Amino acid sequence: MDRNADAPWAQFDPEVYVDLNYRVPLEVDLLIVRLMRDHFGRCFAGGVPAPMRGVDVGAGANLYPGLAMLPWCEKMVLLEYAQPNVEYLERQTSPEGYDEAWDAFWNELGKAPAYAAVEPRTRFSEIVRVERANLLDLDGQRRWDIGTMFFVADSMSECPEEFRRGVRCFMDALTEGAPFAAAFMKESVGYQVGEHRYPAYRVNEDRVRESLEPFVSELEVHDLHHVVRPGHEGIILALGRRNSEIAVP
Repeated sequence: MDRNADAPWAQFDPEVYVDLNYRVPLEVDLLIVRLMRDHFGRCFAGGVPAPMRGVDVGAGANLYPGLAMLPWCEKMVLLEYAQPNVEYLERQTSPEGYDEAWDAFWNELGKAPAYAAVEPRTRFSEIVRVERANLLDLDGQRRWDIGTMFFVADSMSECPEEFRRGVRCFMDALTEGAPFAAAFMKESVGYQVGEHRYPAYRVNEDRVRESLEPFVSELEVHDLHHVVRPGHEGIILALGRRNSEIAVP
């Protein structure tokens, strides 16, 4: 059984990953973006508490979770462990602005008024910083007001204990009432990026619900039957809010 520490994270190729998954937008990702956009919009329909701090845990080479939080945040941090991904994210958050590959995702977000009012490239470079960190090292001492975790807890290890710990660490990084979005590859048996193979823990809708329910006051789970590569059966998107009970690490 491959654990998180066994995976070749130092060899992860973010450009290959973006080419495989995001350079040409997939319909499932655009659907996820719309669902996230509408969820966050509902959560803040009565106004945005200030100042709001956002976190994308295990950001990898994927900007759209961070972009989905952009109108609501005064500050945002992208937490990522793999050094090649850290360097990729640092380039995307530079004053020159992120790559054009991400414009299609912002175009979907921008169909809602809160997003249309934002100039994303400038705002992204102004409020976002990148930090190297391991999800499994988050101890609940630092908390954010809105958060995302996309294809992380289930896509870093084959170990069920590490999956559950990863979900718990993410949820304990959120303040009471914090809106969140988390995505999981359904029944994934692992994935290939370039020449390297990476582990996964097989999850389904029930396992996702069971892992999240102790931490949430609201939860909706979307079982999206889109297969984007061999070795999985779809994507599960969980949207909700953190409850008032802060779990003990």
